[in-house]
Amino acid sequence: MDRRTFTTLATILALAGVATFAPAPAASAQEFGSPELIAAAKAEGKLVFYTANFAEIEQQVIKAFNKRFPEIKVEMVRAPGGQLITRVKTEAAAGKLIADVVDHSDRALMQPLDDLFQDYAPPNAADYDPHALISPKYWPRATIAWSIGYNTELVKDPPKSWMDLTKPQYDKLIGQVFAQSGGTTWTRIMFERQVLGEGYWARQAATHPVLYPSGAPTADALVRGEIAIAPLLYNVIYQKKKDGAPIEIFFPPEGAPVNPYASGIPKTAAHPNAAKLFLNWCLSKEGQTFMIKELGNLTSLKEPPAFPEGFDPKVVKLWYPKFDDYVKLHAAWVAEWDKTFGYRQ
Repeated sequence: MDRRTFTTLATILALAGVATFAPAPAASAQEFGSPELIAAAKAEGKLVFYTANFAEIEQQVIKAFNKRFPEIKVEMVRAPGGQLITRVKTEAAAGKLIADVVDHSDRALMQPLDDLFQDYAPPNAADYDPHALISPKYWPRATIAWSIGYNTELVKDPPKSWMDLTKPQYDKLIGQVFAQSGGTTWTRIMFERQVLGEGYWARQAATHPVLYPSGAPTADALVRGEIAIAPLLYNVIYQKKKDGAPIEIFFPPEGAPVNPYASGIPKTAAHPNAAKLFLNWCLSKEGQTFMIKELGNLTSLKEPPAFPEGFDPKVVKLWYPKFDDYVKLHAAWVAEWDKTFGYRQ
């Protein structure tokens, strides 16, 4: 995203009056919306939540939201990124879009659907980094980063960097998500080519990695010992380690690719107040702190309220893709990645 886009977004937010909001010193219902909004949300009693994030992670978010607002039922529909966008487009074209919130990992896929979504900003909108925004309609409810995990029962000389994943000693031991999976994986392969070099894909492909459709089966395979090493989103593999799996995770020194989500409320939302309250809570300091500490997320708040376990902000180098490149390079680079790794859909 260029500087002019940031300036435009900042202007829009200021004109909308969001800069006048400030987070409360302690969590209270008012932090998440006006009494009128909260009452209206409770009267609606439910919302339908479409997400490209992992179901087991989002179930924890919903449970935490319901501790604060037990009166509102959240019905989750989870699908991989490409399938989710297709569903949203198909339902919208037929006038049958039932989602009250759409939460997607690929901001480039969401951007063309801007007209389907209503204007929305959380009470603490001014606290968010404008670099994470592509539209005043979409907000980074989740911000996640890539890491490398390995099975400690199988790997006695573990990798210490991205470049180590090209070493012949790890031949047929690595698993990874293929490029077409979605926005988070596209962020990773952009990083690999732009930061690690033009030849990285070929060198990594020479280790004959096992390819998976998404992070969940990759993480499961790592825990079961079907693979020994894998680049994975930290929030996915962190859950396995928390549950006692023989896994170690690290953020490589060359950088940790970061992917902010795009979450918005369709104009056709049947439960718009419940949708706003849900997003307000998720984007609040309370919601973000929960997702950081319990799930291993990062945050797009300018001042992070916490950091995930194992993350040292003085050491880890975060890498954000330039949004213009994120959009324009996608088709050609994914096709090249597929050819390099011998992937056929």
